[in-house]
Amino acid sequence: MAVITDRLRQVMALDHESEVVDFEGNWISWGKLAARVGQIEEILEMLGLGPGARIGAVLHNRPGHIASILAVLASDRCLVTLNPMYPDEILGPDMVALDVPVIIAESADLARPGIVEAISELDASVIEIHPHLEKLELRRTGRAAAAADSAGSIAIEMLTSGTTGRPKRVPLSREAFDASFAAIAGHDRSRGPAEPVKLRTSTTLILNPVTHIGGIYGVIGALMAGRRICLVERFSVDNWVSAVTRHRPNVAPAVPAALRMLLEADLPREHFSSLSAIISGTAPLSPDIVDAFLDKYGVPVLSNYGATEFAGAVAAWSLPDFKAFWSDKRGAAGRLHSSLDARIVNPETGRALRPGEEGVLELKGTQLGTGKSWLRTTDRAVIDRDRFIFIKGRADNAIVRGGFKIHPDDIVRALETHPDIREAAVVGVPDVRLGEVPAAAIIMKEGAAHLDVDALKTFLRERLVAYQVPVHFRFVSDIPRTPSLKPATVPLKKMFASLI
Repeated sequence: MAVITDRLRQVMALDHESEVVDFEGNWISWGKLAARVGQIEEILEMLGLGPGARIGAVLHNRPGHIASILAVLASDRCLVTLNPMYPDEILGPDMVALDVPVIIAESADLARPGIVEAISELDASVIEIHPHLEKLELRRTGRAAAAADSAGSIAIEMLTSGTTGRPKRVPLSREAFDASFAAIAGHDRSRGPAEPVKLRTSTTLILNPVTHIGGIYGVIGALMAGRRICLVERFSVDNWVSAVTRHRPNVAPAVPAALRMLLEADLPREHFSSLSAIISGTAPLSPDIVDAFLDKYGVPVLSNYGATEFAGAVAAWSLPDFKAFWSDKRGAAGRLHSSLDARIVNPETGRALRPGEEGVLELKGTQLGTGKSWLRTTDRAVIDRDRFIFIKGRADNAIVRGGFKIHPDDIVRALETHPDIREAAVVGVPDVRLGEVPAAAIIMKEGAAHLDVDALKTFLRERLVAYQVPVHFRFVSDIPRTPSLKPATVPLKKMFASLI
């Protein structure tokens, strides 16, 4: 039995009276959560869906959905995540293509036309859950279950974030999750999976959607460790502050876009008094934001680097590393976990490069599959002699302008040095003469005057080569984002369609 499966079952049986989930200021006990988990498991057994069976679940950051996650993962079944943020025309066909025999969802999602049609086409069974665990019902009994992998080796089938195109679905094994949690425990010298199971009074804040690797990883890791969780459905400055001040955590999460909003809000320093650090991931983090947060609130921001395909993070800053190395390693995404092999290669020849040279990142380890072969990422990076990794941008979203290759992240970094710009995102858009040119969507800081485009171009020419300067600019109140708050490339491109 995998560690993840065993520990989840153990922790649910410890103390049914203790509180475990805070949602909208209301606590739910381990007993109530475990009871719903047991009921879902009974229905799945009745439907003939044993270990290895693929269970589709439309997931929100709500208690009923945590019960669904636990029921599947703690019984060696496979959780197939379905993102409710997708429109019907994407979500419905995705469900059909996945061919899952059962769908777990709330009534509001089950009433969506695209989901109704998908369920009918699949002839799938339907389990209706309630966001507050008040209701559980087998709404529909569908086709007989197909044969499944009785070993239950795949824990989750999850979509990637899809920043540069249609997301792809990635199977994540229990072995990979076990290796990932063990690597994190070893990296920051925290409690590991070998420690006896017990309940703790500390609370982990879950702000990333549980359809994203960051969200579900946080849920699984916290519950395996016996910690309580606070579910936040949508990030806002008020929601974040409320959760932090209520629970007084030692560590809180915030993605780069959220950190910018927190800085702009000019919050009182006492809101951060419980924090020894903020953990940030999902997107590149400007070192200027780290420095600004440290100066303003005295709180280190510890970035990490990971992906859905990695079953979590593969590199991270620990607090001791930050105190010892930040001034020398400023801008690094963190130190690579010791359980992984990593190298930088020339993308054309595959030749391994020396420490300090830039190329494409390749990784190898149990967390990434078999651990026997190198996995090539889509990220340009540098690894130094201390195994700190510097992410330079993506290798697969380069803009080729008249034969010159441009990496959008280089332009974003230059734009965000402007004192009046809060955040920027850059994409390539078609151009008749040059093939493709960069276009920038810009969010101004609150109270900043509107920028003159010509003045902005002059500012950029002092920091970029001429062909990197964007041709098109849009000043917006927000940027289209993925569930993890990364800029979403496809809708960004559509913003500029009328200018082409």
